[in-house]
Amino acid sequence: MSNDPLPRPRLKKTIGGLGFLSLAFGSMIGVGWITALGDWFQHAGPGGTMLAFAAGGLLMILVGSCYAELTPMLPVTGGEVAYAYRAFGTGKAFLVGWFLAFGYLAVSAFEAVSIGMVLAYLFPQLDVWPLYEIGDWTVYAPHLALAFLFTGLITTVNFLGVGVAMRLQVILTGLLVACTLLFVAAGIGQGSPRNLVPHFANGSLAGTWKGILVVFVMAPFMFVGFDTIPQAAEERAPGQPAARLGLYIILAIIGSTVFYVLVVLAAGMVTPWQSLVEEQLPTATAFRSAFSSPALANLVLCAGVIGLLTSWNGFFLAGTRVLFSLGRARIIDSRFGEIHPLYATPVRATLFSGLVTAVAACLGRGALLAFVNVGSFCISVAFVGVALSLLRLRVIAPDLERPFRLPAGKLVAGCAAVGSLLVVLAMAIPASPAVLRPIEWAILVVLCLCGIIFWTVGRSQRETIHEDDRARLILDNVMPKTTPPLPLHDPSTSD
Repeated sequence: MSNDPLPRPRLKKTIGGLGFLSLAFGSMIGVGWITALGDWFQHAGPGGTMLAFAAGGLLMILVGSCYAELTPMLPVTGGEVAYAYRAFGTGKAFLVGWFLAFGYLAVSAFEAVSIGMVLAYLFPQLDVWPLYEIGDWTVYAPHLALAFLFTGLITTVNFLGVGVAMRLQVILTGLLVACTLLFVAAGIGQGSPRNLVPHFANGSLAGTWKGILVVFVMAPFMFVGFDTIPQAAEERAPGQPAARLGLYIILAIIGSTVFYVLVVLAAGMVTPWQSLVEEQLPTATAFRSAFSSPALANLVLCAGVIGLLTSWNGFFLAGTRVLFSLGRARIIDSRFGEIHPLYATPVRATLFSGLVTAVAACLGRGALLAFVNVGSFCISVAFVGVALSLLRLRVIAPDLERPFRLPAGKLVAGCAAVGSLLVVLAMAIPASPAVLRPIEWAILVVLCLCGIIFWTVGRSQRETIHEDDRARLILDNVMPKTTPPLPLHDPSTSD
């Protein structure tokens, strides 16, 4: 084992405040509000859906508050990997990072499949040349080609540097907000509250709560995106204080909660919601049928395409940073921690993420709900890890500098951990109405097996570096002033 300190690869510092806000809000919106609205109405009705998203937003504010304290405290690439490592050691850092990275890649795969669906609504001639069927859904050659094309575009943008990716994110997020304000104003202004009746899909109290729960457990997937800020915290521009990162996180969560509630309200008011349950793109259908206006429907779809790209770009960037952080720390193969000599981007992590997205896109639209649920499960596991990390760090590292200290932090972190754990249990307990389906369990099993392989293959590299070096590679020498350093041997690294 060499005693020479390992060089710490560093990414460019170019992201400003508007970039962080656009990264988080744009990532949180996505295209699920266009493709999944029918499922939400079927289970919960418009009233139940709005309640579910309001409750989901509240849970995310609790989780986001934990991030608001942790992010400026440890403003390094890989966010959650650093928090879990400082609190629990290498093994737990890998567990949190692995689930988080593939939660992000599940979103990336969701967007890759959705791009063909949304564009086919605008251009029906894309539904030609069937290739194969998965379940009840046919995979068409143009849809697959679009998935590959846009995956290549997103991969290239992130390969060329965070500056390019952020400029694209800011522009697209501005367009998304403008388009959304137009069609929401039209829907609420010209729609009727009578179309929202009945407000809940099921007449019984038990059925109503069951439907709300089914939509609520999707919240970690639909709201996730604010946690892209911690992944890029190390890349903030000079003069951008770390203390503001927590504020951006909370603002993005509040903004996305308002967005989802307003979109559900507008779509439910413009036409009787029962007619939208079976539609492939119910939000666009609602505006087209209510106003006999292809222009309004196309405006919704344009907002959907923009939201899809902002979400895709943001989550792709975040996923590459998690893998980069794990590789830089030699927790997995160190090649994932390499950066491009010219663009200073995590080249291997970026190419790997593009490949995984392209392969997953081959599952077609039949896997959309599977990507939502598996992604929600993985991200919820990571959220539990973040909340527990904050609780432990308040005990073992009380003198770690905190630019933002969360009021009643232990209570908030405890509620965030319990809430996120309830989402995980709701998807894992067989008797739950939100339990994962067989295809989703299959995807999750494959994910876990891949994790075991990566952990096993990386064992030799984990053992080649001193634990002080790993701490420096992950934390960049951000350590408490009076508490003792990390142990020279971390028991969680033993296999």
